[in-house]
Amino acid sequence: MKDWKPDFQKKLVSAEQAAGMVKNGDSVVFTAGREAHAIGLALAGRLGDLTGVKVYIPSPGYDFGWYDQGWEASFDITVGMPTATCQTMVDERRCDVDFGTLIPFQEITEIGADVLLTEVSPPDELGFCSFGASLWNKKRHIQSSKMVIAEINPNLIRTFGDNFIHVSDIHYFVEHMATGGTPGTGSLAGRALKKPEPYLKNIAEYVGSLIKDGSTIQIGVGRTTEPLVGLGLFNGRKDLGWHSEATPPGVISLVQKGVINGSRKTINTGKCVVTSIGGSTREEMEWVHMNPLFELVDVAYLEDIRVISQHDNMVAINNALAIDITGQITAEGLGTQIRSLAGGQIAFVFGAWLSKGGQSITVIPSTAQNGTISRIMPFLPQGTPVTVQRNMADYVVTEWGIAHIKGKTIRQRAQELIAVAHPDHRAELKKIADKRFWP
Repeated sequence: MKDWKPDFQKKLVSAEQAAGMVKNGDSVVFTAGREAHAIGLALAGRLGDLTGVKVYIPSPGYDFGWYDQGWEASFDITVGMPTATCQTMVDERRCDVDFGTLIPFQEITEIGADVLLTEVSPPDELGFCSFGASLWNKKRHIQSSKMVIAEINPNLIRTFGDNFIHVSDIHYFVEHMATGGTPGTGSLAGRALKKPEPYLKNIAEYVGSLIKDGSTIQIGVGRTTEPLVGLGLFNGRKDLGWHSEATPPGVISLVQKGVINGSRKTINTGKCVVTSIGGSTREEMEWVHMNPLFELVDVAYLEDIRVISQHDNMVAINNALAIDITGQITAEGLGTQIRSLAGGQIAFVFGAWLSKGGQSITVIPSTAQNGTISRIMPFLPQGTPVTVQRNMADYVVTEWGIAHIKGKTIRQRAQELIAVAHPDHRAELKKIADKRFWP
């Protein structure tokens, strides 16, 4: 094989040189996961120098400044997933939001980018870099972009699967600027981990009662879903499988203990298949490094409904913001307010439906705003996006119990859901349901 090292040395540039390659009107795309930090800062430093640069950030984590007012002439921002970093900008409609397709970020991949910014590990002895704890669709992004600039982060882990790229496929490299964080730790959405609310223990117990030994599990991003494993969700279970976007806190330790071993998975037997590793401690990340039990795959494979449904006893556990008494579920926002995106939830809901013995479980706190608002509503507010159609809703779990609405009539659905609403709101919900569904 040709010696890659001289070519690699020629491609090393400073962050400022890399940012200087961006021209007016270019489309600049950050790959999913952590943004290339040093390059992002250098690009933001060209405020006033550039005009009309279209910047796409799948899930904003770092605040480069361009989410504030006054940056619009230089940078036209589109985000994939609203986060705390950019929520004000989203609320004020100063940016666009890309909801993609059933496979997140696929549309932007097909369009390609003038400049793609990504993060990789240093090359190994053969010249291959790792994407670390977060793969998503980075390789496809690279193949469809005109120029690729990669920031080299020595802290990234290496994994099995499709999680690598050769230096010959990247145009320029920039040294990493440390941020003080460990890649892959923290919550799945990059939030600081907080002590779980007491009611989540009840939700974990209810959901756990639905899970059978040998099931393959998916858990989505969310404040309700992510703490469940640590609260005993899988207590007493054995031979579980894992096919999910990421790994909430507690999952890796259960792999270490053999509770999650994939021995009964009908495909990818014995493997934990993910597209990113997150919500883990530094020690757990080091354990995942070059561990053959974990395979990082492209999100297009991970969230292919046909792949998901091949897993017998597939259990999809996802978060929601609200649900109406007929079973319409939103995980994206209320009214015209955008709070999140569907992500892989739709694919996993459909995949679980098609799985032999599969279950789709929506977890939701019964109330919001200190108990004043019921998340189980008579009607969703006007303009609310429906993430999961009522025809596809299966189990809905609150801290008050389990509602099983799959295959139920409209009246039965209302009764099931009202029964797991907060007691303070049940009378009003029943009053509206009686008027709506009974003579």
